[in-house]
Amino acid sequence: MSLTGAYLDTAAQAVTLLGAPEVAASWEKTSALTDMTVGALAGHIAYQVFSVTPALQGPTSHEAPIQLLEHYSRAAWVNAPLDGEANAGIRTKGEAIASEGAAVLLERVRTALVEQRAALPTVRGGWTVFMPQTGWTLSLDDFLVTRMMELAVHMDDLAVSVGIAAPELSATAFDPVLTLLARLSARRHGQAALLRALARAERAPSAINAV
Repeated sequence: MSLTGAYLDTAAQAVTLLGAPEVAASWEKTSALTDMTVGALAGHIAYQVFSVTPALQGPTSHEAPIQLLEHYSRAAWVNAPLDGEANAGIRTKGEAIASEGAAVLLERVRTALVEQRAALPTVRGGWTVFMPQTGWTLSLDDFLVTRMMELAVHMDDLAVSVGIAAPELSATAFDPVLTLLARLSARRHGQAALLRALARAERAPSAINAV
């Protein structure tokens, strides 16, 4: 399976999770994330799918793409405090996306996924994505990895928030997500801390936050 297929499968899992009755029933309740309702978290998950559509509408960016880890070195929200402008903006945007309720959001994200299933397989190799919110360009594959990572992490947040099991990613989706999170964690905490967290729990730090 290609990264395109892996992304589409992960997005489909997100749609299924967003359609769970437990999500709609808890829409206005506080989620597992600080200062974020279940609805806002659902909106943030849906945004990861919505953001792929304009990336496919081209034309492809003429700027050279930066590397995936460089994207996270530059991103304003990485290491930003919870009450900082970047994270406050993420919460506000999630609330806005979710403002029409669970049913409307679910229909919108389903429609987006149907459109992407048709469009993504037609995108030629070498396609790049300019990200206006950041001001730089990623390859399409790297951009899809960022979406899969966000979906994977926040689907778990949403599942925990409403008391249901989190979806398990396919191996094709999980492998690049795991690689990305491991590299980010090693960069933040050092190789020894990551190795201990994975293989020597008795010597590991009490918590390692990957991103």
